[in-house]
Amino acid sequence: MKPHNYKKKIYYHDTDCGGVVYYANYLKYLEEARTEALLYRGINIKELSLKGFNFVVRKVNIEYKHPAHYQDDILITTDITKVKLSLIQLNQNIYHEDALLVQAETIILLVDKDLRPFSIPEEMKRALQ
Repeated sequence: MKPHNYKKKIYYHDTDCGGVVYYANYLKYLEEARTEALLYRGINIKELSLKGFNFVVRKVNIEYKHPAHYQDDILITTDITKVKLSLIQLNQNIYHEDALLVQAETIILLVDKDLRPFSIPEEMKRALQ
C-alpha cells in the first residue's frame, strides 16, 4: 500500500523565538499523521479505546536533518512497513517542498485496558496491508 500523506502548516506556537520548530513538536506531527493514516485505513482509535484497546508508542527512532520554520507547509508521509502480532512498524518522513526534514521509524503496540499486548485482529491486519 502506498504511503499516506498528511499536510500541515507550521504556526507561531510551534516555534522558538527564531521561528524554528521546536524539536519535540515533530513527535506531535508524527502522531497526527499516524492517526490520520490509521483513520484512512478504517481504524478509528477512539472507537478502539471505547472497547478497551489502545495503541501505545513502544519506540521512535528519529533523525533531524533540516529545520522547519514558521509558516512552512510541511508534508508528512506514513508508510506501514510491518504488522506482526500486536506490533505495527511505520516509516514516517517530514518534507518541506522537496527537502527531507525528518526521518522517523515508529513502533506502536495494540494493548488492552491493562496495557498488555493484544494481538491485532485479522480484519485490522488486512486494512493495514
